[in-house]
Amino acid sequence: MLPRLVILSLGVLASLQLGQADSPEEEQGVRYANRCEACKILAAELEARLGETGKSHDVIETGYSVDDVRPKKRTEYRRSELRLLESLENVCERVLAYNLHKERTDSTRFAKGMSQTFQTLHGLVDKGVKVDLGIPYELWDKPPVEVTQMKTQCENMLEEYEETISDWYFKLQADKSLRQHLCEDHVLKKQAERECLKEELPPPENNPKGDKQEL
Repeated sequence: MLPRLVILSLGVLASLQLGQADSPEEEQGVRYANRCEACKILAAELEARLGETGKSHDVIETGYSVDDVRPKKRTEYRRSELRLLESLENVCERVLAYNLHKERTDSTRFAKGMSQTFQTLHGLVDKGVKVDLGIPYELWDKPPVEVTQMKTQCENMLEEYEETISDWYFKLQADKSLRQHLCEDHVLKKQAERECLKEELPPPENNPKGDKQEL
């Protein structure tokens, strides 16, 4: 028996997932991350990266002298500027690990794990159904434009608020989260802009397969 052919254009697929479009971008199925979503993910990924680098108990020496006689300053790595710099390096690359879950309408549409839509489409392919989205199959799992754009937003935000992040790292991280300090106190000036910070995925046991990550 010949495989059935399922043809879905990206525009139709997006309209099925998002409903009525309200802007030229949404007419094409594109809805970029707002500042709240971008800040939320930047804070989550930087704190995660700091958690990874903070496990070291190494002591590093800093300072320089020509005669090499004067003692160098000894600093715990986990409290050092070096750890911060290493954690900041390429942190926005981590955004590319996210997928767009268009079946959701709030900020949890950006999350790790395959979306329900693409789980279904991959399942159809596995059963021998030919599915045509208008793009090559090998590109299905590439980061969508909304995610690559959010990486750029992350990089711009990191540059704009580098001093704010540094202040939190050296002085305030024992008192409040980076999300609170960066997003609530600096990036998002109005209460209405902060709504996405309250949005979280449900507990893992209630999630479909593939949606096991929380923001």
